[in-house]
Amino acid sequence: MQAVVKRMGVALLVAVMAGPALAHTGVGAVYGFQAGLLHPLLGADHVLAMVAVGLWAGLVGGRARLAYPLAFVAMMVVAGLWGMSGAALPGVEIGIAVSVIVLGLAIALRATPPLAAGAAACAIFAIFHGHAHGAELPDGAGAFSYAAGFVLATVALHGAGLAAAGALAQRAPLLARVAGGGLALAGLAILAS
Repeated sequence: MQAVVKRMGVALLVAVMAGPALAHTGVGAVYGFQAGLLHPLLGADHVLAMVAVGLWAGLVGGRARLAYPLAFVAMMVVAGLWGMSGAALPGVEIGIAVSVIVLGLAIALRATPPLAAGAAACAIFAIFHGHAHGAELPDGAGAFSYAAGFVLATVALHGAGLAAAGALAQRAPLLARVAGGGLALAGLAILAS
């Protein structure tokens, strides 16, 4: 599992560093991809929520391992387009903080809802994250390349959570619950700030 996490980290690093080499393809496309890739990675609130989605999915197991991250990514793209359109969504930052709290509690309490309910919860949280990503589309950046960047970063963060779940589920289930509690506390701190 650690090897998977290392490979994802290396892939993200290579993708970020590849920008200068790809500059001849058009500044907007490269700039947009890099900005999109970095946006989720530079916000602790996004990192915590996206890793939590993967961790929760991995701990629930079965079809949730695919359904929760897919629901999150699909709705995040839709909400990202909404954010790019300039439409407002009140309470985005509150929604992002609440997503960290609730996902952390779901992990800490070992919540195993029906598949559709867990996927729906992930999709609802993705609305806030996706809108925040889309609303911060840099001027002159290509929307498609920017979205591709934040989708890739999100998938990598979900993968890190899944890898952590694989390592914790059998060897340290109590540690997984403690991590969930820590996520919920971090979400409360984000909400309070």
